[in-house]
Formats: sequence, structure tokens, C-alpha cells
Amino acid sequence: MITLTDSKQEIINKFALKKGDTGSPEVQAALLTLKIKKLTKHLEENKKDNHSRRGLLKVIAKRRRILNYLQRLDEKRYQKLAKELGLKK
Repeated sequence: MITLTDSKQEIINKFALKKGDTGSPEVQAALLTLKIKKLTKHLEENKKDNHSRRGLLKVIAKRRRILNYLQRLDEKRYQKLAKELGLKK
């Protein structure tokens, strides 16, 4: 089973622009996508957990802001990231 830290490190290695890069929009959006998937799975099992639902909405909004920033910064990087993460927009 892949732990959270293992998958986080894999994501950082995959999306980093250079060695040690954890702050680029690509890495941040990919890590937030991992968190969104985990929270979504949790909420499927725990339908009445409204505290986690609110947290999920906050994480989704944060990822949206990061993606909007990246789209304004560089459209090609945004399109590539959206395709790799499997996002609709």
C-alpha cells in the first residue's frame, strides 16, 4: 500500500520543474489533487462528515486559484498540467 508520504514524494518528483522544487504551481496543484481524491474517498464512506466536506471545498477552491494563476502565467503549462491531472477545464 502506498502511504501518503510516498505518494507525495512521487508527485513532487513527477511535477517538479527542477530538483527540490515544491513551490511551483504544478507541484502544488498536483498535491492538492491528491488531497482532494483522499477526502472524496473519505466522504463517500462518511456521508455525514460535514467538517471534512467543508475542508474539501476549501482545498478545491485553493486548487482552482492556483490553476487560474498558472493559466494567466503560461497557458501551455496549464493545459499540460490539466491533461496530466485529468481535469476537465
